[in-house]
Amino acid sequence: GCNPLAQTGRSKLQNQRAALNQQILKAVRMRTGAENLLKVATNQKVREQVRLELSFVNSDLQMLKEELEGLNISVGVYQSTEEAFAMPLIPLGLKETKDVDFSVVLKDFILEHYSEDSYLYEDEIADLMDLRQACRTPSRDEAGVELLMTYFLQLGFVESRFFPPTRQMGLLFTWYDSLTGVPVSQQNLLLEKASVLFNVGAIYTQVGTRCNRQTQAGLESAVDAFQRAAGVLNYLKETFTHTPSYDMSPAMLSVLIKMMLAQAQESVFEKFCLPGIRNEFFMLVKVAQEAAKVGEVYQQLHAAMSQAPVKENVPYSWASLACVKAHHYSALAHYFTATLLIDHQLKPGADEDHQEKCLSQLYEHMPEGLTPLATLKNEQQRRQLGKSHLRAAVTHHKESALEASLCKKLRHIEVLQEVLSAAHERSWLKYTQHQADDDLLTLIDAPNIASKTEQEAEITLPQFSKLEVTDFFQKLGPLSVFSANKRWTPPRSIHFTTEEGDLGFTLRGNAPVQVHCLDPHCSAALAGAKEGDYIVSIQGVDCKWLTVSEVMKLLKSLGEDGIAMKVVSLLDSTSSMHKCATYSVGMQKTYSMICLAIEDNDKTDKTKKISKKLSFLSWGASKNRQKSASTLCLPSVGVSRPQIKKKLPSPFSLLNSDSSLY
Repeated sequence: GCNPLAQTGRSKLQNQRAALNQQILKAVRMRTGAENLLKVATNQKVREQVRLELSFVNSDLQMLKEELEGLNISVGVYQSTEEAFAMPLIPLGLKETKDVDFSVVLKDFILEHYSEDSYLYEDEIADLMDLRQACRTPSRDEAGVELLMTYFLQLGFVESRFFPPTRQMGLLFTWYDSLTGVPVSQQNLLLEKASVLFNVGAIYTQVGTRCNRQTQAGLESAVDAFQRAAGVLNYLKETFTHTPSYDMSPAMLSVLIKMMLAQAQESVFEKFCLPGIRNEFFMLVKVAQEAAKVGEVYQQLHAAMSQAPVKENVPYSWASLACVKAHHYSALAHYFTATLLIDHQLKPGADEDHQEKCLSQLYEHMPEGLTPLATLKNEQQRRQLGKSHLRAAVTHHKESALEASLCKKLRHIEVLQEVLSAAHERSWLKYTQHQADDDLLTLIDAPNIASKTEQEAEITLPQFSKLEVTDFFQKLGPLSVFSANKRWTPPRSIHFTTEEGDLGFTLRGNAPVQVHCLDPHCSAALAGAKEGDYIVSIQGVDCKWLTVSEVMKLLKSLGEDGIAMKVVSLLDSTSSMHKCATYSVGMQKTYSMICLAIEDNDKTDKTKKISKKLSFLSWGASKNRQKSASTLCLPSVGVSRPQIKKKLPSPFSLLNSDSSLY
């Protein structure tokens, strides 16, 4: 990661964001305390004093959120260092988080679950914590994206190794909402993984805004970056559907995806115009339709930002800028259409059919009483229709300037004001050159221009498979066997000898290998080996990753001497843990069940017999089922319980709402 103390403009903004998050957290806690006091207070004087304090806290909280909004629209810091006369683009700020100490929890789990010396894994745990710390300050380039993606994939290994679905690990992950600054905490890795993905998308947006938009390569990089940002956010929306942080809710992510695609489409338009716009009929038709496309996507974005529930938390400056751009690019579409109608007359020898086809495709519907070919041939009709478009362009320019002036944040973005002013002056100058006294009565309403583009902005899905990540804890063994959702006996030492080279058993499987076809009278069986045991070491040599041939070669190399072998036996999962519902904690006091695994086969259940007694831990969990609301475990449907052919109760009623909130 970057040096967190580096005094760059971007790091200063991020440090301000972190400080604001802490102030917002303090204000939220004070407001919660005041609200609770107001509920229980009975003295009228105390209640009035609490109400007064609550009003001050709410006012302070509103000011802090407005200050955070100011950081979210600080687009100048993230733009390209090259001086460019172009519309500013909106990046996403990184989500902030608190420190997390993995060492104690992971060491305890390694000792308890894997029966290994946890101190042998101190370096791996330190590497994981260093990686997380580096992800708090990623660089604004592909290296920063790769760093975050590496940690995200590493979390997949960590989740499989150390986070069983039936219990909490005692690690609290806290992340701050990038839009509201409100902290959210969870004891599972869902929030951690989702927040890292959000920051991947945020880095892509910052890369896109940093690209040099004065070059073809820079604009292509900007288009690619915004499409990748949209892809990451879309993957986040579809995969982590119930994240409690508001900036990662499905509704807000949908808006952010639209915003990224709109900015990608805007970059496509700039790339199309970069070589220069020739004052030629067919060229102007394409430019007008490209501009209409950008105006259309920004209009859709503004409409999405104005809908509940996102309207309350989308920064007002973002919605205002989307509205400004919608009017601005619509004005450009009308201006270029007016130019092709007024400046270009149908000359003898011109391709009438091609021009007629282009003009008919330029509009969604031709104005009433006009036909494409007749309009092309009639100079007066062309001029009048062109002036109608110029008047529409001027109107849209005025709307965009008005919207920009109403927003305090946008008024201070100089390059935005310059671009809007220059475009307005150009349209107004052309309109005044052809203006007539009776235009108010004779000009018709300009028809809508059909949006069309040669390159549609599309979502680019993240390609995790291209990044090779090594599991930090691969020494624990193959993940398919040695994971958190499987349980084994502690390693047993087996001391046996071979009889004339015969082991008394064969091997099967692939890393780790299993004891197969065990002779019950052989030396290994008498020493305690069982059918299906996994061999974890031989003579002190770790065998978890060795294949059948490699283990057999090792055994044969020991000859007739005694062999010391360590094995583990996989326990029946039904005897060591309850069937449970895996769920994601959603917004506060909201739970979403993802999967409820309940076997409902009457015939099978009636014929099942309990062959083993429940372990002590499982018996205790069953006995205290009513007291285990703080664990993520629902009551099991055991074979010894009678089948109740009634509608199952709502899964929400099985969870204690108070003890399950973090």
